Amino acid sequence: MIALHTVIAIVVIVLLIIKVKVDPVISLIIGSLYLGLATGVGFTATIVAITTGFGEIMGEVGLLIGFGVLIGAMLHAMGAFKKMVSMLVNGVGARRLPYALTAAMATIFPSIYVDVQVVLASPVARSTGPFIGRTGLPHMAGALGTGIFAGYVFVLPGLAAVSIAGLLNIPLGIWLVYGLVLGPLTAIATTLIFRLLLRGRYWEAARDEEVDEAMVELETTELVEEDTATPPLFVCLLPILVPLVMIAFGAFAELFGFSNDFIAFLGDANFALFVGLLGVYVLCRRTLGSKGTDTAMGEGFHTTGEILLITGIGGSLGAVIGETGLDSILAGLFTADAEAPVILSILLAWLIAAVLHLAIGSVSVAAIAAAGIIGPVLGSIDVPPIVIGLAIASGAMFALQVNSNFFWMFKSLLGLSTQGTFKTLTMVTSIASLVSLPMVMAVALIP
Repeated sequence: MIALHTVIAIVVIVLLIIKVKVDPVISLIIGSLYLGLATGVGFTATIVAITTGFGEIMGEVGLLIGFGVLIGAMLHAMGAFKKMVSMLVNGVGARRLPYALTAAMATIFPSIYVDVQVVLASPVARSTGPFIGRTGLPHMAGALGTGIFAGYVFVLPGLAAVSIAGLLNIPLGIWLVYGLVLGPLTAIATTLIFRLLLRGRYWEAARDEEVDEAMVELETTELVEEDTATPPLFVCLLPILVPLVMIAFGAFAELFGFSNDFIAFLGDANFALFVGLLGVYVLCRRTLGSKGTDTAMGEGFHTTGEILLITGIGGSLGAVIGETGLDSILAGLFTADAEAPVILSILLAWLIAAVLHLAIGSVSVAAIAAAGIIGPVLGSIDVPPIVIGLAIASGAMFALQVNSNFFWMFKSLLGLSTQGTFKTLTMVTSIASLVSLPMVMAVALIP
């Protein structure tokens, strides 16, 4: 019954938002209340889960969102993204832009925090979309989402990849070899398939794009009077690149055992983005002066509010689902089939991770939970741990949707409607999950 009520809660949320046009914040709260009460979590415990889930998500990503949006606001005001768009269009061509973006996100920037990636990369995806044509925005949005999560689950130091390897005792060197192949291949193949899907009448801009007025202002507010007033592109990108380098350095330091308190401090995503914010603030003051900088920051503050609220409520739903104990119900499924054939074992590992993701709404939590469920029975499964680990990674990507706080961040930052976010993020993560599954099966054939 818990699984059934979880499905009902998610369906109710989707129908309220899409069919009844109820605001996502209200819909998510209604779904959370129903799920908690229907599954016996209790009146008080449901409210506690909603509030603590909100607080936990804000503790994890609240500052990241705020700092990231402010960085983007000031870079836009200086005309930095306009320069980047021109460079990308002239450098790789409009048709290759989505593939360049998704490959970069899956290989060069597989951050431990997907929230950091989407905050920093979404302005580039929005700005370059018009150069591709009518379906440029969804194509770039899909490429961004695919690249982020293909890197997150397959490529080190993505949190899901690191967690699965650790829980299943897979040497990081072995994971690195397979992940660096599967990650970009999955991202590029998915982006190509999604492009074919967009050729028909799949995308309706009037219904699928929903740019917030604050986002429009943020996109159009470039306060420099001429292009030469903008600092060189490399200098403009330092507030983005430096935080990513700091985060990656901290992650690798932890992976290879030479981390300490100071390195962990430097590699903390909140501190890294604050360093980026300080850097862009100095650049903005030198370029636009005090008044222009205050205007740009004001636009950023205005944009941040809705994103923070809807992201936090998404965390509330995830917390209520966690209180239902759904993961325990799934634990016995794999144990019962511990001696299954290779292909069936791969499919079962993929299915458990996919179901957990659909229920919990977190790729990393689904991956960790699935690895925790399957890890104890690995010894009785005649399949290499790396294959089971990659199957879990593949399944954990499947169909990212409304019970994920990332879904709502993606929606707001890319300027999409809820329906448009389903058509981009949910679709490409589903395609990526299914595309990568045969690749995992192929790995099982390697001696």
